[in-house]
This record gives sequence, C-alpha cells and structure tokens, in this order.
Amino acid sequence: MTHLFIRTGISFADRTAVLTHIGDEMLKMDVVHETYPAALIEREMRYPTGIMLDKHAIAIPHCEAIHAKSPAIYLLRPDKAVSFQQADDESEIAVSLIIALIVENPVEQLMLLRCLFGKLQQTEVIEALINLPESELQTYFREEILNANK
Repeated sequence: MTHLFIRTGISFADRTAVLTHIGDEMLKMDVVHETYPAALIEREMRYPTGIMLDKHAIAIPHCEAIHAKSPAIYLLRPDKAVSFQQADDESEIAVSLIIALIVENPVEQLMLLRCLFGKLQQTEVIEALINLPESELQTYFREEILNANK
C-alpha cells in the first residue's frame, strides 16, 4: 500500500528548500534510503518537473526507484507559490501544489504518473487539491487518484 503524507501551511524560500524538506521528511518516515535526498535534488536539476496546467502550476518531483524503501506520496501545499523550472522548457513557473512520488517499482511509477497526469487535467480535481481543507485531502486523494489507478 502507498503511504500518503500531506502538509499544508508551510513556506519555502525556493525549490531547493522544498526538495530538501521532502528528502528529510521521507527519511524520517522511513520510506526512502539515505541516498534519496541527494538523488531527488540531482534529478530535479537535470529533469525539471514543473507542469503548467489550465489555471495552476504543479511540480511532481521524483527520482529513481532504487532510492525508495516503500511506495509513498508526499503532497505539499505551500502557503505561497514556489518557483520550479518547467518540465518542457527553460521557463520558471510559480507552483502551488507539489506531489512528490516515491515509487519502488518503475512500471508502477509509470502507471501512477499516467493516472496522475490524467486526473490533473480535470479542473475539478486540481481545484479540490488546492482548495480542500487539509483534513479532507487524504481521503480525496486516495479516492480520486490512488484508487482510480487500480
């Protein structure tokens, strides 16, 4: 089963601070190996994960499966948008939702990414993820995205 961690009401100076936070938190939760934090930052530098959707920008940072101990997702909704480089060009975008993927099986990672991209194209899903109270995010994400991937 995929662990789902959620954090709202947090601020970051920049994307490196976001990635460092993700690495530290996932180590604390024991879902990644010691190599994960550095691998996450390095992968984001080489292959940026910022994605511009209709009205919002998101980032889906992740790295190779060998750094994972067990599957997890860390959903972050910072108080103010954080600048990430866009995945398909050099421009920076202001990201209001970060979905870090920790996947130990590359095939599952691809399936989850496809499902996630499909769901995030739906305006009502992205609006819910950005606007729902933190107390409702866990259930919503599991029902709308994780269970839809089964």
